[in-house]
Amino acid sequence: MILEVSLFEKLIVLTIIIHIIDTLAYSVRLSSVKSGNFALSLSLFNLIVLISRTANMFQGPLIGKMIDKSINIKYDPINEVRYVILATTVGTLIGIVLIPTFLRVFSKSVSRLEETGSIPNLVVQSLSIANIKRVAKNTVMPRKNMISDLRYKNIPKKLLLLNALITGIYTIGVLAAYYASIYDPGDRLAIAASSGMINGIASILLTIFIDPKAAIITDEAFRGKREYGDVKTLVIMLIGTKLIGTLIGQLLLIPSAKFIVHFYR
Repeated sequence: MILEVSLFEKLIVLTIIIHIIDTLAYSVRLSSVKSGNFALSLSLFNLIVLISRTANMFQGPLIGKMIDKSINIKYDPINEVRYVILATTVGTLIGIVLIPTFLRVFSKSVSRLEETGSIPNLVVQSLSIANIKRVAKNTVMPRKNMISDLRYKNIPKKLLLLNALITGIYTIGVLAAYYASIYDPGDRLAIAASSGMINGIASILLTIFIDPKAAIITDEAFRGKREYGDVKTLVIMLIGTKLIGTLIGQLLLIPSAKFIVHFYR
């Protein structure tokens, strides 16, 4: 173990938190279509995303420390890196399980925000002991018919394949860049900095190919041109391909790291 056990545990926990929130992000479309409060839903979810972004801020330095220690003792931390990728899969799975409960709580929170008009007040109310107990009692587990009732035919298959591939790239963006330093320690600063380039490419692909089509389907459902079931299917299938994408990340790790090294040589 290159990192101290406590630091490695923090890295794993941060990674899981990031991907739980990323997974829950997909389900916000369902809440916004049902309630019609797109702006309020977005405002409230941005608060939740801050938690993910804060975790990202701490994740990078921990990965960097792990790679630095590995280079200093000439150790290949491939197993540790793969454990971190595995944590993205675990986080996605936990997010999937939490979606029904999250949607119930999120919907009520949006209504509450509409009444109070203040996110700080909403946060204070949400953290009360009574409210936490209420959330625990209202926990909902995913049902089997969530899958059997899906309207697969109305969702573009290319969209799902692209989402799996792009998620795979995004999953290992930072990890592949840092891990590539193992192959060329002399250029490790430049190589590690390329994580922004990889994630940037993934973000561009998401913005061009995934987000517009998903937004069109969501808007059509809101205007009554599509059934709500299409949005539900879209969200579940995107989450499913996100899960597959985290597994694809395991396959992309080494080729991506070698490509980065080759690029800088």
